[in-house]
Amino acid sequence: MKTDVTFPSAGLKLAGHLHTPDDDAAGPRPAIVVGHPGSGVKEQTAGLYACRLAEQGFVALAFDAAYQGESEGAPRGLEDPAHRVEDIKAAVSFLATREDVDPDAVGALGICASGGYVLPAAATDHRIKAVGTVSAVDIARQFRLGADGAQDPAVIQGMLDAAAAARTAEARGEGVQSFQLFPDTAEQARALGGEHGFEGFEYYRTDRARHPRSAEFLTWSSVDRMVGFDAFRFVDLIAPRPLLMIVGREAVTSWMAVEAFQNARSPKELHWIDGASHVDLYDREQYVGPAVSKLTEFFGIHLAGATPRLGRTPAPAR
Repeated sequence: MKTDVTFPSAGLKLAGHLHTPDDDAAGPRPAIVVGHPGSGVKEQTAGLYACRLAEQGFVALAFDAAYQGESEGAPRGLEDPAHRVEDIKAAVSFLATREDVDPDAVGALGICASGGYVLPAAATDHRIKAVGTVSAVDIARQFRLGADGAQDPAVIQGMLDAAAAARTAEARGEGVQSFQLFPDTAEQARALGGEHGFEGFEYYRTDRARHPRSAEFLTWSSVDRMVGFDAFRFVDLIAPRPLLMIVGREAVTSWMAVEAFQNARSPKELHWIDGASHVDLYDREQYVGPAVSKLTEFFGIHLAGATPRLGRTPAPAR
């Protein structure tokens, strides 16, 4: 069952979808916060994973980040890593105070950019008892170094120049300054970003997963906020709570998850999905199914008092 919910995060009202199991089992359940990728919304891959985890017996909350989707915050399209981390903690607060949730059995799952954000959130919030990621990236490394880690350093310097100019323009009263996230055509996306760029375009800008509230622009003031962030800085503080990082074998972004994993302390597991790219793990059933099965096993073992229906065959991706 999916229910519309709202909850506060640093003075802003966030919009979420609470996914709950459809059986009548008694007692509080283990719960999982599910964060969406950069530019995504709760109706896309975060909602898919939340729904699938609810089918396995967990309460799962997918929500829109502040300044994005149906959540409050201006300017629209702001990507603020500090607030994204706070949003995750606020979602934990929402779940931990519900009667149908065991407050000692709350986990967090981050996908893509949220896979980075859940690491500092969990590092400093001991209410998060287990941490999972899918196609995790650090948004700062992606902007500084590129998805494949081989970006010309001049690119980010140019973006920081533009961000600085945008802040001055806004101070002069010229309005919010934004930049377009995706090219206009698939051909342009492939030319600019290779296969990874094309897959992002296909997911967000075609009928594959397009959503009217998914961000098409980010504010320029997002850039210096993101570049100065480091999602992996305190990943070692998650231990002794467990960490699972799920990565597509063909993902050009996999080097970031590997780096985070190397910096983390045990208990930890790096789980590869053969044949999957970064974006394949958003919605392709042949990859989502095994990822959900692994997450079900992981959260079922490590969330105290968890009683999900382990072993149930996941429903196909929708």
